[in-house]
Parts: sequence; structure tokens; C-alpha cells
Amino acid sequence: MGAAVARRFAREGYTVALLARGEAAAREVRADIQKEGGRAEVFTADAGDAGSVSAAFSRIRAELGAPEVLVYNAGAFHVASVLDLDPATFEAAWRTNCLGGFLCAREVLPAMLERGRGTLLFSGATASLRGGARFAGLAVGKFGLRALAQSLAREVGPQGIHVAHVVIDGMIDTPRVRGMAPERSASTMLSPEDLAETYWQLHRQPPSVWTQELDVRPSGEKF
Repeated sequence: MGAAVARRFAREGYTVALLARGEAAAREVRADIQKEGGRAEVFTADAGDAGSVSAAFSRIRAELGAPEVLVYNAGAFHVASVLDLDPATFEAAWRTNCLGGFLCAREVLPAMLERGRGTLLFSGATASLRGGARFAGLAVGKFGLRALAQSLAREVGPQGIHVAHVVIDGMIDTPRVRGMAPERSASTMLSPEDLAETYWQLHRQPPSVWTQELDVRPSGEKF
């Protein structure tokens, strides 16, 4: 999904900063964008590490300028009972799912507030609204990210910054998911390209009709 969002914004002329812990996948996305005539650069960062995030955004500002849009799409989870989920794994998931959004927002907001415009888009999940059995490791962080988005929207929305949280309620159609559930048809999953178009439209919304939270799911998904 992150790759699809990056390509969608690049097609509109945006220079894209791709942040990832490992560079291999991000380099493939950069190559795809460059083939289409766009520009993208890769920056290494661990979303849950304050020093790593700060260093990455310092490079981005120096090399590309201050970001106009932040799409926080990092996620991590480990399915396990609370009794089997060790504290270190729980904390690592929270850092990626929640703390990273806070750290990234702090890096981009000063310039956005100075300009009086900007967009922050946060990717949520079904677990943003409902903590399922054995999903505490995901739900706690996603609940927190949703709360962060709500607080930010109320704080910086009046100053021209659009903050939106997207509840992605379903499985995204990616090669990894296809490998996990090969029997599922594409119609039962969310298309990454369609999700990317949704994110683009959120960014383009006029201030008179800003969406703070949007839930998306395949037409056949139960909810």
C-alpha cells in the first residue's frame, strides 16, 4: 500500500521521501517512480526510535525541503495471548504503531504551521476500533494512533493543517497477503491502488469539507 500511495503522489508531481527500516523494498519503489518520470529518494529510519526518525527527517529537509504531506503507514503486530506476549515485543509494536506517528508529526508540523497548510494522513486498521482476542499487541498501538490523529486534528486543523485517520477494515491485496490466503479472491480485499486514490483525494479535500476519519472496506466485508 505504501508503494501505491508513493506512486500516486509522484504522478501528481510530488517528490516522494520513502522511509523504511530496510532499503531494498524502498529502492524498488523508487525505481518504479523514476521509470514513470517522477522523483523519489530513500531514507532509512526506524519509526519507533526517536533518534532515527529525527536524523531521517533532518536529511529530508536538507535534501528535499520541508514535507507538505505526511503519510504514516508503518505497522507491526504479533498475534498472541496477553500471557504469551512478552513485554519487549508488546512495546516494539506500540512504538511502531503509535509512537512513530507522534515522532513523525513533530518533525513535519513546524514548517506546515509556518506555511499555514499541510496534510497528515495516518493509516489505521480494524484494531483501531476494536481490540480482538490475541490482538492486544496491535490494538493498543492502533487505538493510540487514532487518539493522536484526533488530538492533532483539533489542535492544528484551525491553523490550516488537515489531519485524517483512515480505518482500513480488511485485508489489502498484496503478494504477502496472497501467499497467506491464496484462496481469497481480489474482490474480498482492498486494492492498494484504490486505497492510494483515497489518500490522494483526502489530501485534495477543500477545507470546508475536511474528513477527520474515514473507514474503508471491500463491499463484501462484514462490519
